[in-house]
Amino acid sequence: MREIITGRNPVFEIFQAHRRQVFRLLVASGVEEKGRLNEIVSLAARYKIPVERVPRQRLDSLGDGHQGVAAEVSEYPFSTLPDILKLAHKREEPLLVLLLDMLQNPQNLGTLLRTGEAAGIHGVIIPFNRAASVTPAVVHASSGATEHLLVAQMNLAQAIDTLKAEGAWVVGLEGGPTSRPLTEAPLDGALALVVGNEGEGMRHLIRQKCDFLGLLPMRGRVDSLNAAVAGSIALYLALQARQPRSSTS
Repeated sequence: MREIITGRNPVFEIFQAHRRQVFRLLVASGVEEKGRLNEIVSLAARYKIPVERVPRQRLDSLGDGHQGVAAEVSEYPFSTLPDILKLAHKREEPLLVLLLDMLQNPQNLGTLLRTGEAAGIHGVIIPFNRAASVTPAVVHASSGATEHLLVAQMNLAQAIDTLKAEGAWVVGLEGGPTSRPLTEAPLDGALALVVGNEGEGMRHLIRQKCDFLGLLPMRGRVDSLNAAVAGSIALYLALQARQPRSSTS
């Protein structure tokens, strides 16, 4: 199965990651080939990828925000939970995994994947069904961060059981009455962070399996945050907790 990926950063990151086969590159006729686009065309030449100059209208039909370039590539290479565990071991770091429970919006998924990659997580776990997957729209929304991430599709309840067996503390984001401030959770050790669906939050079984339900402090008049924003803040709280403390004399 082949996919069309649009946008300069997503296409560039596909070349950089070397995880997908690139069959051809489409470039808008007349576009100025400088900066990132010039790098992409140069990489295509290096790897002997056919480059086609096509009318801009053809790229317009493939998706918004194409920035004059698109690539026909093989489908997204999903990983497994053992791959994610192996990466944490290889880096000699406490495990940091993001679990997304039935997230529906491709933009939210792309944003969380981009933040997760920037925060240095070891992997992401998403369900097989009834949730957003790593589609070309998600690759675009992540600005290509998907290409450098290990993303596994599996049953989330089973994934949590495995992660607990590996010593991970499972923290679910939820603003309910039994939740405590996220800063009270042990974020510096092996951690599995769960972000729920945009509307209903986590499913009952997933919520029950969490060791800790954490919320972000809200001082304004709005009583909740977008799932991608809340998850991104939580990831950076975890990243901050993992930073070595500077010694003081």
